[in-house]
Amino acid sequence: MKASLAIVPLLLALPVQAAWELDPAQSRLEATVVEITPNGPVPHQHQVRELRGDIGPDGTLRLPLRLDQTDVLDRLGQLPPWLSGVKKMPLATLVTQLPPERLDALGVGDSMTETLMFRIQAEGATEQEPLLLRFTRETHDLIRVTNAERVALDGRELMAHQTARSVLLLLGYERIGDEVPVQLDATLIDR
Repeated sequence: MKASLAIVPLLLALPVQAAWELDPAQSRLEATVVEITPNGPVPHQHQVRELRGDIGPDGTLRLPLRLDQTDVLDRLGQLPPWLSGVKKMPLATLVTQLPPERLDALGVGDSMTETLMFRIQAEGATEQEPLLLRFTRETHDLIRVTNAERVALDGRELMAHQTARSVLLLLGYERIGDEVPVQLDATLIDR
């Protein structure tokens, strides 16, 4: 009995690992698509908002992206009822690994940069891309995540990707520039 009572203070002294999740109200991607027109290039700003996902105990972050998270539907207006199911259509799922203890170890006001390998799952195919991110602990239970360097998607690859091309054509972009700069601004919260 004494031995089991002695374990209680030891368990209470162990650090508790935070369970981090993206705050949808403060997490978004912004992209600049340059439309190539007969009158020259025309830049357009777009957003993927309300990013959702959490970092599991094994460090896996799954980030599903759907059409209704983009500003595409805002620009197109009300869809006919027979197309309403398209809103929830998945565009892609991003998956990466980040040990939660790395985030837990950050002190308030401290930052770290980390290269994460993202698996992009879309249309039955999986691609991998490294991304250098900056994690800044702003409060005990809030970490801001941003790009640590310039990131640009390949415009030719986007136009070759069936779903991305369909979305770009819906917006009226028949041709786009070779680069689509992307900026991440996300917030992880301790739940």
